Amino acid sequence: MIGLLTAALPIIGNLLDDVIETDEEKAKAKAKLLKLQQDGALKDMEVRLSAILAEAQSSDPWTSRARPTFLYVIYILILASIPMGVVWAFAPDVALSFTDGFTSWLHAIPDSLYTLFGAGYLGYAGARTVDKLKK
Repeated sequence: MIGLLTAALPIIGNLLDDVIETDEEKAKAKAKLLKLQQDGALKDMEVRLSAILAEAQSSDPWTSRARPTFLYVIYILILASIPMGVVWAFAPDVALSFTDGFTSWLHAIPDSLYTLFGAGYLGYAGARTVDKLKK
């Protein structure tokens, strides 16, 4: 909600130009809008940082390491593509076999697990958003 309001402030500023006639009143109204925008952006940043800090300082090891662990897995997959490119240059059949095996392994995971993960992730993100809006 805060982000939507912050995004709408420039549009409101343009409307003020059309509605308010004197330059002095326009300047005062735009100064108030700018202050609201800055306060909103600052509040939004505070909410985001507080959530990140709360996760990082959590006594639960999974909570404090879940996001970095997921990123490490992605980093490993990206970094593994570099040697696979070298393997492809010298033995394309080996690289293709490895890639096909990895793809088959990913396809072996049942769709219901992907659905469960997606629903859990969306539920978690939705709950976090609601929690942030309450603050």
